[in-house]
Amino acid sequence: MVSTDQLLERGLAALCEGHPAVAQLLSNRALAGLLNTYRGEIELFNPAYGLVGAKDQQELVVKHLLDSLAPLGSMIRLLGAEDRESRGLLADVGSGAGLPGIPLALCLPRFPVTLIERSGRRVRFLRNTLAVLGLSQVTVDAQEMEKAAPGRFALVTFRAFRPLEPELLKGLFRLLKPGGVLAAYKGRKEMINAEMGAIQHLTGGWEAIPTPVPFLDEERHLVVIRGRNG
Repeated sequence: MVSTDQLLERGLAALCEGHPAVAQLLSNRALAGLLNTYRGEIELFNPAYGLVGAKDQQELVVKHLLDSLAPLGSMIRLLGAEDRESRGLLADVGSGAGLPGIPLALCLPRFPVTLIERSGRRVRFLRNTLAVLGLSQVTVDAQEMEKAAPGRFALVTFRAFRPLEPELLKGLFRLLKPGGVLAAYKGRKEMINAEMGAIQHLTGGWEAIPTPVPFLDEERHLVVIRGRNG
């Protein structure tokens, strides 16, 4: 049976295939160790904090860690033109256990990341985990999305979040600076089409990018949404 460490290493290798820019980031020898440390923190606090739903360590690796990193190539392209010294560049809304924000931050150490999370116990988990991992470029914004300062982010991402409805979409757009985009982790294309069909009149365009997750036989997409003035 493949160990959890081997599963993660093989999954990272699979994500590199055919993607030189991703391979350059995932080739960091320390990355797998940091991701495993992060996994250990989730496992330690999950019983008390209810951070994620995962039946075992392997499911945690596949459905949460590898799933978070599957669209890394698209994230690189979306962030590529940005000034890497600017603050508040990437936001993870409703971050929960730090997914996808923390795995992305581990792979993109030069990009500032903000984790927006309203739950006090999850905020405590996030701050402790950032200290354990040494992620000094990541900050936690401990409040509801609706109360976060507007117009700060080039890219706002979210995973396992509420369905995209008009009021929610407007709130997410509010966080973007001019030209910024939303990047939503979503599943089946038919569900995406139904969800976006009801709100596409509020957008400046959108696309669903297939993002297959190693060892997961389920559809995954990154839905990139631009504002009407973007």
